[in-house]
Amino acid sequence: MKRWGNWLAMMVGVVMLGLTGCGQEAPKTEAPKAAAPSAPVAPSKSVTESTGQTFVDSIKTPLDKSRAVEGTLEKAAEKTADTVKDATQ
Repeated sequence: MKRWGNWLAMMVGVVMLGLTGCGQEAPKTEAPKAAAPSAPVAPSKSVTESTGQTFVDSIKTPLDKSRAVEGTLEKAAEKTADTVKDATQ
C-alpha cells in the first residue's frame, strides 16, 4: 500500500509541475509603430453579429443532431419494450 501512496504522490507532483509549466506566456514581440490610430476602432455591428451567429450555429448543429439521435433511440426502446411485453403475454 505504501508503494501506491508514493506512486500517487509522484504523479500528483508531475501533474502540478506540468500545469504550472503550461501557464508560461510566450515572449511578446513589439510590432513597428507606423501610424497608429489615436483610438481603437470598434468592429462593426454586422461583423459582430455574424461572428456570434457562427458560434451559435457551431453549437446548435451538433445539439440538433444529438436530439434527433435521442428521438430515434427512444422510438427503438419503445419498440423493444412492446416486443418484450408482447412476448411475455
